[in-house]
Amino acid sequence: MSAAKRPEPVLIDLDETPAPRRRGIYLLPNLITTGALFAGFYAIIAGMDGHFIAAVLAVYAAAALDTADGRVARYTHTESEFGAIYDSLADMIAFGAAPALVAFSFALGDLGKVGWAAAFVYMASAALRLARYSVSGTIESFTGLASPAAATIVVSLVWVLAELPTLSSTTVAIVVALVTGAAGLLMVAPITYFSPKTFALRDQVPFVVFVAVVMIFALAFIDPPRVLLLIAAGYALSGPLLALRRYLTA
Repeated sequence: MSAAKRPEPVLIDLDETPAPRRRGIYLLPNLITTGALFAGFYAIIAGMDGHFIAAVLAVYAAAALDTADGRVARYTHTESEFGAIYDSLADMIAFGAAPALVAFSFALGDLGKVGWAAAFVYMASAALRLARYSVSGTIESFTGLASPAAATIVVSLVWVLAELPTLSSTTVAIVVALVTGAAGLLMVAPITYFSPKTFALRDQVPFVVFVAVVMIFALAFIDPPRVLLLIAAGYALSGPLLALRRYLTA
């Protein structure tokens, strides 16, 4: 029986080895995310300087940009792991740290340790919710109140109370502390919320729905802080109410 022939060595020309492909990042969605990050940073600075209306508007802008970057990434097929992580970090600044520090600069500082505890509960809850979303993907994306909705509640309340100088500072601080803490706890509560992402802009809707949207826009222009606060608060309460309904009918 003849011995097996040994395979001949294969020579590799190192000069012809392809160079490793350089990985980049998508510019457009990450540029929008950077805008949201800057808006959150500006809100913190404006709140520290006592410009609370400007701080509130900056958080609103961050929420709009946060909605835009995800849609742009999906429509242009430029989604990436880098973009998802960068978006979570920007959300932590814009919807976690910024609302907490704006509320603290506005009123919570008057309560001493209770005030900074309420602000920390909110900020830590935002971090926990974003971390849970990062590890679970879209499965649990609407388990707990979304951080932009929670931020809208806090900053809209600041705007409403800033226009009510007749209230005492202690009363204002207590109200802000209760709402800020409650918004934070709702972010980590095991409650399922309706996902606005299920709305497809290309789908047809009944005419009455379009009329309702127009009416909401009209009311928002008349009194933006109160209308936005009512919408955000209504959405925040919808989760617990639906959970209670499911429990009672089970």
